[in-house]
Amino acid sequence: MRATKSRWVLSALLAVSAVTVGLAQPASAAASAGERYVALGDSYSSGVGAGSYLSDSGSCQRSSKAYPSLWAAANAPASFSFTACSGATTGTVKSGQLAPLNSSTTLVSVTAGGNDVGFADVMQTCVLQSEATCVNAVNNAIAQVNGTLPGSLSSLYSTIRSRAPQARVVVLGYPRFYQLNGNCVVGLSETERAAINRGSDALNAMLAKQAANAGFAYSSVVDEFTGHEICSGNAWIHSVTVPVSNSYHPTATGHSGGYLPAFRSVA
Repeated sequence: MRATKSRWVLSALLAVSAVTVGLAQPASAAASAGERYVALGDSYSSGVGAGSYLSDSGSCQRSSKAYPSLWAAANAPASFSFTACSGATTGTVKSGQLAPLNSSTTLVSVTAGGNDVGFADVMQTCVLQSEATCVNAVNNAIAQVNGTLPGSLSSLYSTIRSRAPQARVVVLGYPRFYQLNGNCVVGLSETERAAINRGSDALNAMLAKQAANAGFAYSSVVDEFTGHEICSGNAWIHSVTVPVSNSYHPTATGHSGGYLPAFRSVA
C-alpha cells in the first residue's frame, strides 16, 4: 500500500508540474503578444551608429539593430511604433513623437535629455579645444542638468503619462563614454575623459530622479557598458569616426549587448 500510495503521489505531483509548465509558457507568450509598444527618444534610441537604417526613417536614422527594433523582433508585440529620432530633445519628443500613444499603449521606452544640455557640443569642444575649455564645457552642461533639465523632463514625462495612462514607461540612461586608465594612447587627456564621465553620471542621476518622480521605471546602462567603453579594447561605443554622426554613439553590439538587456530587465 505504501509503495502504491507513493507512486500515486509522485504521479500526481508530476501531473501538476506538467500542467503548471504548460500554462506558464503560453501565458508569457500571450503577455508579449498583447504588448502595444511605443519607442520614443533621441539618437540613442533611434540607433545612430548601429547601421541598417530603416528606409522610411530619413534623417531620424532609425535602425533595425537599435534596441527597440531588437526587442520588438524578439517579442512580437501586438503593435510597435518607432518614433525615436536623431537629434531629439525633450521638447521635440513631446511635440513630434507622441502621436502613437493612447490608452491602449502598454509599454513605452524613452531616452532624452542629452541634447537638451548640449552634450554633442561638449564632445566637439573637448575634441577640438583645450583641456580647460573641455572641462568648463562639461561643467556648464552639468549646470543645465541641475538647472533647466528637471522641468523639461517633468513636462515630457507628465505628457507621456497623460497620453498613455496605462503604460509601463521605461526611461533609459546613457553610458559612460570612457574607461579611465584604459588603452588609449592618443586623443583626450585623462582629465577630459574623467570630466565627460562625470557629466554622464550627473545626467543619469537626474534622469533617474525625474523618472522616479513620475512613477516611471529607470534603467541604467552603465553596468552593461562597463568594460566596453572607449579605451577598453572592446568598445561598444564609437569614438571619433566617419561618418561623424556616429561618433560617441553605441555600435550595433552596444544595442544588442548593452541597451537591449537593460531595457528587457525592466520592460
